[in-house]
Amino acid sequence: MALGDAVLLEIEDDGLATVTLNRPDRRNALSEEISAGLSEALDEIEGSDARCILLEGSGGSFSAGGDIERMIEGIENEVPADDRVRRLQRSTNVLFGRLIEFPIPTIALVDGPAVGAGANLALACDMQLATEDAVFGFVFRQVGLSVDAATSYLLPRVVGENVAKELVLTGDIIGADRAKVIGLVNHVYDSDEVDEQVDAFVEKIVSGPPIALRHANRLVGEGLEKSLDQALTDEAVAQGIVFDTADHEEGVSAFFEDRDPEYEGR
Repeated sequence: MALGDAVLLEIEDDGLATVTLNRPDRRNALSEEISAGLSEALDEIEGSDARCILLEGSGGSFSAGGDIERMIEGIENEVPADDRVRRLQRSTNVLFGRLIEFPIPTIALVDGPAVGAGANLALACDMQLATEDAVFGFVFRQVGLSVDAATSYLLPRVVGENVAKELVLTGDIIGADRAKVIGLVNHVYDSDEVDEQVDAFVEKIVSGPPIALRHANRLVGEGLEKSLDQALTDEAVAQGIVFDTADHEEGVSAFFEDRDPEYEGR
């Protein structure tokens, strides 16, 4: 499915929704058409039976981040800062907030550059996979800017405050191996094995019990914001919901029958 051709969407029978940023000539920078296409893709996925999202870029880049052409336009046309802030809040902030809180598990597959807001787009997903050719950089300083696209929220939670400050204040570009060491990505795959490895990883998610995994994913995502008492209470409430699902019954039956469960999401 093409969403204005800037973003492609394919929802497979097994429940995997693959979202592809499709402006390789601009290294999949987060232009208005890319942002709109991503929002439309999320709309389509919410109304489907998808169990997991795989977000990737085309043409050897994940995303080059902010739209430099739009920045130049803002400077040349002397667009007031307040107008640019409102535009940021209407598009980028809404999109990133929605992706971070999306109800089904999300996985970013980073091949090539993921810089600036493009790096944050990967972090906005629940899990991050990378090829050996992936590079990451929170390079806002290189264009004389502070941070946006949820950098201050996402990055310290993933790598810790001191490493987050180093990455932001230096603007250093780091490779996949360094990203793995600091916890920026879950796995790094050799380029000649990436398709097979990603398929195997994704299969573990899409073959799981959808209702239970949605609750588990949400609870873990919220955990750092809660007290212990609140976390325990919320977990009990979620288990109360999941105990009544057919998938729970199937999982228990499969365990005792020593077979793989077949979850249907009900």
